[in-house]
Amino acid sequence: MARSDVQLMMDVKAGDAQSFELLLQRYRTPLVNFLCRMVRDRAQAEDLAQEVFLRVYRARKDYVPSAKFTTWLFRIATNLALNAVRDGRHRQMEISIDEPMTADAEDGTERMLDLADRRPDIEQHLVEEARRAMIRRAIDKLPEKQRVAVLLHKYQELDYSEIGKILQCSESALKSLLFRAYEALRVELAPLVAQSQGQVQKGRVQ
Repeated sequence: MARSDVQLMMDVKAGDAQSFELLLQRYRTPLVNFLCRMVRDRAQAEDLAQEVFLRVYRARKDYVPSAKFTTWLFRIATNLALNAVRDGRHRQMEISIDEPMTADAEDGTERMLDLADRRPDIEQHLVEEARRAMIRRAIDKLPEKQRVAVLLHKYQELDYSEIGKILQCSESALKSLLFRAYEALRVELAPLVAQSQGQVQKGRVQ
């Protein structure tokens, strides 16, 4: 039977390095995905994930299972991501308006394959790419705390209690935060919903 996160972390605390590797394997991908959605840069997300696990390992001696391991993990990740986002905005303000801007190929977004035009469903593929891009932009427009709440709730599928502890707010405050976030997304993505409904109606007519 697989050991729980708490059991693994207690073993890490006792000096078992292999248990830490198991935790890393278990959470590296979801952590990088979360960070990538926050900072919009795959390479930076990888670096931040490494820093998260480094901090977890450094704090192993003081670990007390008073909350879920994921709560602790994503609280560290959230703080690092928010700091990175704010630092990035500060650096952008310092860039000269005369300096040419180039697109970053490693921005963490799902890029279309170079050979996509060889696929039989190229039109559907392009539609899905455009849809995902629109959703990403809508989430990016949310205030920082709302964006974190949505990513943890929708993509990481954490419960209200856990997200509340990560963001250090009550469950009622979190529900209010998520309501405002999803309402903003509903308004922002209204054209996408209308387009999808139109395609469904068109299919029925055909």
